[in-house]
Amino acid sequence: MKIMFASDIHGSAYYCRRMLEAYRDLGASRLVILGDILYHGPRNDLPREYAPKEVIAMLNPLKREIYAVRGNCDTEVDQMVLEFPILADYALLAIEGKTFYATHGHVYNQDSLPPMQEGDILIHGHTHLLKAEQVKTEDCGQITVLNPGSVSIPKGGNPNTYGVFADGVFSIRTLDGDVVKEIRL
Repeated sequence: MKIMFASDIHGSAYYCRRMLEAYRDLGASRLVILGDILYHGPRNDLPREYAPKEVIAMLNPLKREIYAVRGNCDTEVDQMVLEFPILADYALLAIEGKTFYATHGHVYNQDSLPPMQEGDILIHGHTHLLKAEQVKTEDCGQITVLNPGSVSIPKGGNPNTYGVFADGVFSIRTLDGDVVKEIRL
């Protein structure tokens, strides 16, 4: 089973289209969107081909394949036009015997951990910076922190990226499919 994780589309029709092409090429069974789907936010420049209505039209047909959590730029108005739930602050996913705590990252992140146990996986977006590392915490023991980066507005000199979990390995890939970073979970 392949699961794609993506974050921070921010209303870019261009990058949403590219992400969905990668999703289809992967043959992934689910797309987990880690927030900030339609709106670019007041701190970001407009992404390439900013067209939230086009993003809506691309994502809604996949409503049975998408799990999503609320980003700091997602609102009730966005939920009115998207046909899959987006307003939960987090989702717990059990995949291949692993527990993923999926959230956007503006509330829960490596510096503000949610309730987790040793061996759990925290996956979030928000920072637009990719990450895949094991971390020793005072409260939870060793956990893994993942961030697939940003589909449309990467920061820190990173390329536009998404994540894939398959066969116990999480990889961060460019929109062309090149692996930037990977970790065995």
